[in-house]
Amino acid sequence: MTAAAGARIALIVFVVAILQVSAFSSITVGGAALDVLLVSLVSIALLRGAIAGAVAGFAAGLLVDVATLGTLGMTSLLLTLAGFWAGRYGETTGRGRPHAPLVATLAATAFVEIGGYLLDSLLGGPVAVRAALVALPAALVLNGLLAYPVFALVRRFAGATERLDRAGEVELLV
Repeated sequence: MTAAAGARIALIVFVVAILQVSAFSSITVGGAALDVLLVSLVSIALLRGAIAGAVAGFAAGLLVDVATLGTLGMTSLLLTLAGFWAGRYGETTGRGRPHAPLVATLAATAFVEIGGYLLDSLLGGPVAVRAALVALPAALVLNGLLAYPVFALVRRFAGATERLDRAGEVELLV
C-alpha cells in the first residue's frame, strides 16, 4: 500500500470516528444507533484487505474508546477482529461479488453487537438482555441500509488495492 493510500484511509477513519462519536451515535432507531464507523471499516477492509482492515479497526476503536472514555481496548478489540475478518472475506470468498458489502456488514454488525454485550458482561458491566435482543435486529437493518452507499463513498475516496483487483481464481493443488 502506498503512503498516499494509507493517508487517505487514516483520514477516512479519523473523520468517521469523530463523526460517529459526536453525531451518528445520537441517531437511534429501534434502540440501535447508526454505526457508520463499522460500515466504513468493513468497506475499507473489503477494498484493501485483512491487514488494512485490522489496522483501521484498531485505530478506529482506539479513537472511539478515548473519545467516549469507555473501557480502553474493548472497541479496539471488536473492530480489529471485524476489520480483519471482513478483509479476509474480501480477499477470498467475497472477491468480486456484488453482495459482499451487505454480507460483510451484516456479519460484522452481529459480531460487534453480540461481542460487545459479551465483553461488557465479562468485565462486570450491567447488560440488559431485552435491550440487546431488540437492538440487534434494528442495528442489522440500519447498517444493512448503509452498506452500499458507504461502500461506494469509501471506494471512491480510498480505492481498491491493485492486488485484489488483479487476483484470479484460487486454484486447489493436489
